[in-house]
Amino acid sequence: MHSLLAQGSSGGGSFFTLLIFALPLGLLFVFMRNQQKRVRTQQALQQAAEIGDEVLTTSGIFGTIVDEDEDEGTVTVEIAAGTRVKMLRAGIARRLTEDDIDDDDEVDDEDDDDAGEVAPPPDDGPDENAAGPIRS
Repeated sequence: MHSLLAQGSSGGGSFFTLLIFALPLGLLFVFMRNQQKRVRTQQALQQAAEIGDEVLTTSGIFGTIVDEDEDEGTVTVEIAAGTRVKMLRAGIARRLTEDDIDDDDEVDDEDDDDAGEVAPPPDDGPDENAAGPIRS
């Protein structure tokens, strides 16, 4: 009986089995390489940030780098006039460019234009339920 089962297996089945195991491993390898590339890019951006750069922190705070300490790996970011925060370089999510700042200003201007306008309610005629006689 065992010899009949052994004869029934063909070489095509082993290729299919190999494919089932190799495909997920191949995808895992590709995803890991992409993630490592993103990490290297982010670390390069954090190391390239210098005094005077406007940055966005990982916590969502906008500010300007005013001081850096290479030994400790920290930067001092001014988030408002006279308000400074000391943080790790790893806390820098991205550097802001002039294009980013201009885009943000345009969006704010569009929001400000619409802020004062209130649409009037639709006039559907007299309301049947408003101050009418009560019937019992």
